[in-house]
Amino acid sequence: MPIVQTLHKGRVPVHIYTDEIDHSALRQLLNIAGLPIVHPYVAAMPDVHAGIGATVGSVIPTQSAIIPAAVGVDIGCGMNAVRTTLTSSQLPDNLARLRSAIEGMVPVGFEQHAWDKVRGSAHARVGRPLNDRLDRIVAKHSGIMKMQHKFAQTWICQLGTLGGGNHFIENCLDEEQRVWIMLHSGSRGVGNVIGRYFIAAARKDMMRHQIHLPDKDLSYFSEGSPLFDDYVEAVEWAQDYALINRREIMRRVVDVLTQQLPPFKLDGEAINCHHNYVARETHRGERLFITRKGAISARQGELGIIPGSMGAKSYIVRGKGNPDSFCSCSHGAGRRMSRSEAKRSFSRFDLAAQTEGIECRKDGGVVDEIPAAYKDIDTVMQHQTDLVEVVHTLRQIICIKG
Repeated sequence: MPIVQTLHKGRVPVHIYTDEIDHSALRQLLNIAGLPIVHPYVAAMPDVHAGIGATVGSVIPTQSAIIPAAVGVDIGCGMNAVRTTLTSSQLPDNLARLRSAIEGMVPVGFEQHAWDKVRGSAHARVGRPLNDRLDRIVAKHSGIMKMQHKFAQTWICQLGTLGGGNHFIENCLDEEQRVWIMLHSGSRGVGNVIGRYFIAAARKDMMRHQIHLPDKDLSYFSEGSPLFDDYVEAVEWAQDYALINRREIMRRVVDVLTQQLPPFKLDGEAINCHHNYVARETHRGERLFITRKGAISARQGELGIIPGSMGAKSYIVRGKGNPDSFCSCSHGAGRRMSRSEAKRSFSRFDLAAQTEGIECRKDGGVVDEIPAAYKDIDTVMQHQTDLVEVVHTLRQIICIKG
């Protein structure tokens, strides 16, 4: 489906790929569209919903500037998926043991690897290429280290950990009953610290230059300033860390499946894509900074992952390279209600009913992730047929959350 509606109430237009959008998200999009750095328009994906400052499910093109809060605090958050040669007939009838083994290998929630077990190990060597780069960033911004206890240890101990919230590890089946491994995670605590540090710095910079904004969370760094260059260096580091983190989680899940299941191979291309990030890109002949806050790149032929909720199907897609969306598509189903609203509206019994047949947590601690709190993934997909084509449809059989 093409663009559903276009708003012309800001300095630049807003193209929206859905008719399901609330007033808070619309207001945020118009605030973004009013910024002098945004050009030539803003694109809102079908999963769009209100975020902090910038709208989740938005693609924000900027000239010579970046908005740190639009990138967010889970810098480089994204997806990783790979198909295996396993089929559903090779899986045990009871998947609880397999789920437990994965949880034992990949710390979830607030848990992380023990320092005495990873120090000097192969695990630590995975992150070694990042170490010198991080040292340069912290040397210029020592305040980053003060924002997290045992900073130097924590980012290594959290490498290969899932986190909480909407992050997950799943085993899925496609239309041929082939087993997939799919996961969702980002730059963990270190990305959060870097994000918060530079968001605060951007606010102070706007105040210092007496630049008035409709929302302080839309504060930005202008290209050429010392803070701009430092932020780009830091955000690129966090995005690289997120990629490596997902690879390490995937390696650990593959190890578990290797131990627990019949012999198999990884079959086909492993997809590892960000959906909270900024990148320099050229669109319609113009060099821009593209911030995808809850959106993935969907260039012509590019593979991507669009997950549903923990009780709905997910999709492996191929991009169509649509220039109207800055070659982007949605990053998931998108929330229809906040976490607090979901907790007020549903119980663990509702969660159990909506995730029937899926091996997953069904307790009150994850009620905020209940499928009904999310938009219908099929409707979201119908609104972006101009942006992507479906390659595989997946359904979850195991879902691990923090």
